[in-house]
Amino acid sequence: MKRTILILSIMLTGTLVFAQSDSVKVEKSNDTIHIGGMIILKKGEANEKKRVTVTVSNPHSRQKMSNVSTSYMIFDLGFANWEDKTNYAQATSNGYIVNSPLSPDISANDLKLRTIKSVNVNIWFFMQRLNLVKHYVNLKYGLGLELNNYRFTSDVSMNNGGANPFNPSEYISHPFIFRDSISFDKNKLAADYITVPLMLNFCTNPNNNKKGFSLSAGVSMGYLYSSRNKQISSERGKQKNHGDFDIENWKFAYIGEMGLGPVRLYGSYSPKSMFENDLNFRPYTIGIRISNW
Repeated sequence: MKRTILILSIMLTGTLVFAQSDSVKVEKSNDTIHIGGMIILKKGEANEKKRVTVTVSNPHSRQKMSNVSTSYMIFDLGFANWEDKTNYAQATSNGYIVNSPLSPDISANDLKLRTIKSVNVNIWFFMQRLNLVKHYVNLKYGLGLELNNYRFTSDVSMNNGGANPFNPSEYISHPFIFRDSISFDKNKLAADYITVPLMLNFCTNPNNNKKGFSLSAGVSMGYLYSSRNKQISSERGKQKNHGDFDIENWKFAYIGEMGLGPVRLYGSYSPKSMFENDLNFRPYTIGIRISNW
């Protein structure tokens, strides 16, 4: 019985040894043994009794990457501006611009923005990257908030509709812009959106997000959930005039992202005016993205 058990043990041991030799590649040198994804190093003196064996991971072995990766709470900080394509004569004729008889007519110069103080902040709750071609080509999408502050250079005001400021007996039933009678310390239009971006992503080093070059391009769709004209002056103090001001509910934009190592830049451009009426302002943004990938 003992002899039978001994024979079976020897056969089982031999089977396991041969099985391992078929599945694991073993490479040996004087001081190093490679077994699959491990390296066994022998360190110390020439005397085998005083040598130390250390097992480390093989730096050249690669773990299988997940086909879907997620990054949470991504932040953008940049500048917001717009391309002005407004026909001011037509906008004035249709009552979307109301001019004072005692002041020059409002023109494109009046609706230029303060570049440095017109800010775009985006908060992306999450972004996901879906592998398409060996992680070098991916589909990138997410969900977040776009917060845009357009800071005016002149003392214009936005009204959702009401009495003509220069002719109180006349009622204007739609939003309009007019030059105010006071000087503002701060005068801005804020437009905030819930946005879904969708991009095709290319990266040269998918195994290390902090190295290599990455490029993403695609589109986004945003829904306007808040808009207001905020003003601060010594005469009126701080005022917030809430309303939609004929801003389009939906915002479509072309978007892009470029990364070199840990630095990432983003940008967007909407080919359609952000207003429903004759005010033809096409918004765009550019800035820095704080993200792991």
